[in-house]
Amino acid sequence: MTTAQPEKQEHFPIVFREDMTVELVKSSASDSDVIWAARVSTAGDKSLDDVDSDATRAEGLINYLARERHGSPFEHTSMTFFVSAPIFVFREFMRHRIASYNEESGRYRELRPTFYIPSKDRKLVQIGKAGAYTFIEGTPEQYELTVNAIKESSTVAYENYTKMLDAGVAREVARAVLPVTLYSSMYVTMNARALMNFLSLRTSHEGSHFPSYPQREIEMVAEQMEAHFAKLMPITYGAFQKSGRIAP
Repeated sequence: MTTAQPEKQEHFPIVFREDMTVELVKSSASDSDVIWAARVSTAGDKSLDDVDSDATRAEGLINYLARERHGSPFEHTSMTFFVSAPIFVFREFMRHRIASYNEESGRYRELRPTFYIPSKDRKLVQIGKAGAYTFIEGTPEQYELTVNAIKESSTVAYENYTKMLDAGVAREVARAVLPVTLYSSMYVTMNARALMNFLSLRTSHEGSHFPSYPQREIEMVAEQMEAHFAKLMPITYGAFQKSGRIAP
């Protein structure tokens, strides 16, 4: 008995990117949300009068809560982001067990061949030991070697991926050959307290009470999330800055 051969599929052209994408999909987050959540402790049902109140009149309260690390009032908010980044960024992201995640699945769809390459201003050379290291500029030769190696390995991996798909191998098996430079996409939902914790660890800022040394690629994502946060909750964001970028 002969077995029908699977029909060869049309696949996608390979794309290489240097950037990260962060979109604010929806939010329920404002400075006034912090006020009514905080005042319930002293005002009880009277705190309902503070829903949708003018947050600028209670800026001192928000600064106090952030400074003294009374964090729970900041949890009564929600921000959902759509993030497109390499898989290795998501693996770092999901170390933060203070958010909800839904990521695209290589079991249920053919993965698109979009791969990450570092930009020319990405520092390539690590000096120092673990826990006390810095990054410095690489040479043009190191950059060319890095980009060429990533492009070559990504191209070969995707060719093998499509060979398996064309041969009828299941997507969940074929994806095993793809590298972590492959872009994925996910929704991530956080409250303001969780986001401040994430930003304190995944961005590097002068003036931070506790210095952080994030991998540059996840910092690129965090910087875009921070910009959205600063617009949605400017008083809370200001308090975060004044407190040395420590999550309350």
